Order: sequence, then structure tokens, then C-alpha cells
Amino acid sequence: MSTPLNTQIAFITGGNRGLGFETAKQLGKLGILPVIGVRSEQAGIDAVAKLKADGVTAESIVFDATKPADRARAVDFFQARAGRLDILVNNAGVYLEGEPGVSRPYTAATLPEKVLRDTMETNFFAPVALTQALLPLLKKAPAGRIVNLASILGSLTLQSDPTSPIYEMKSAAYDTSKTALNSFTVQLAYELKDSSVKVNSAHPGWVHTEMGGPSAPMNVEDGAKTSVRLATLPAAGPSGGFFHMGDALPW
Repeated sequence: MSTPLNTQIAFITGGNRGLGFETAKQLGKLGILPVIGVRSEQAGIDAVAKLKADGVTAESIVFDATKPADRARAVDFFQARAGRLDILVNNAGVYLEGEPGVSRPYTAATLPEKVLRDTMETNFFAPVALTQALLPLLKKAPAGRIVNLASILGSLTLQSDPTSPIYEMKSAAYDTSKTALNSFTVQLAYELKDSSVKVNSAHPGWVHTEMGGPSAPMNVEDGAKTSVRLATLPAAGPSGGFFHMGDALPW
């Protein structure tokens, strides 16, 4: 299948369900071709079929962000597909510390090393490695956009403020992984400041998904809006920021 040269192409990791799927759908509705990264071929087939039923043309590739071979395969795919990548949404992530805002099986003092390492591997090291691998293709796009799915729980300012609404919501591994991802956003934005590529962190909100749990107050449609906005920023848009629904968040 060929893609018209003027069609933007987006890669959304973890795009077969939840926020990733909704982000793919909303980008597709804007005329962008979403390519979703999924862990199994069948999951990709099913997700693409669901998007097609909703009027969105999409594609999928088997992809696990923690596997170097899969990252290399993604680079080869987009190089062969269009010779560039317009949008990268680092959406895939894990939460291994109970249900957000409800259970808290670990504290910073009791957090098992494996939980921390597994969380950091998926939420930080994997998106950093993928972004670095795809950066040459993003630079070839007229207006490359990188969206890192962070979380307000990674805000050191709000986590250390007793008056903050998230002050009591401590998840040592997850929060730390998102703080680190925010730091990468700032560092990469600096490196790209003289290019047409913009990189920002997105806080989708506490969304009712498999990861967010049933207690989450936001629906997935609203949760995806921040990522979609940052993925489609105009040339005058910001880079190196942390946003939710158009509002800047404190680091």
C-alpha cells in the first residue's frame, strides 16, 4: 500500500487500546495515517479493523519498545514506507504499583528493585531509545513532532507541595519514570531548538483505561486530546513544555 507524499504519518506505541488507540483514531480523523505499535500481530489486525469501522485508515507493526530488534524494525518500516516520520507518540507505558489513587502496595522505602527497574525500562529507557532511533526520520519531515506521554504525577513541584491535589498520590516507580521522561523532553528540545522538530510532554489526565483503572474520572476521548494537540502543533507552537489540555504544567 502506498502513502501519498503529502499524507502525514504518525507512529503511536501501545496503540491498540486505551489512550493509544484513541490517539490513533483522533489523528486519523484529521487525515493523518496512524501506524500503531502492538505486541502481537493479531492485536494489530483487530485494532486496525476497529479503526476502519470508525472510518480511519490505519496500519500496525509488531512492536515492543523494550526490544532493540523491534526498534530497528520500526526504523526500517518507516524508512521504506515514506523515508520519513512526521509524528512520534511515545504512548506505551506500565503502572506496576496497584491501582492509581486507590491502592499503594509500595512506598519509596519499600519499593522492590524489580518494580523500579521494570517501570523505568518501559516508561523511560524504551521511549528514549526509540526516539533516538527514529530522530533521523523525524528530521526529514517538514514538521516533525514528538509527544512523550508523561503524567502530572511526575511533577516535582506538585509532588512536594502539601496543598497540591496530587500530594498524597505517591507511586515511587511510576512517578520517577515520568519525571525522568520530562527531563528527557527538556534535554531533547534544547538539542532540536534550531530544527523543525518539536518535542513536548503530555499529561493526558487520570483516564478510565486499563492502566488508569475504574476510579479514573476522565474518559479516553478527552484524555487523548492533549497528545493530539501536541502532535499537530503549528510552526509557532511550543517545544520543551509540559502540557494538559493546552495549559502548561509545572515541572
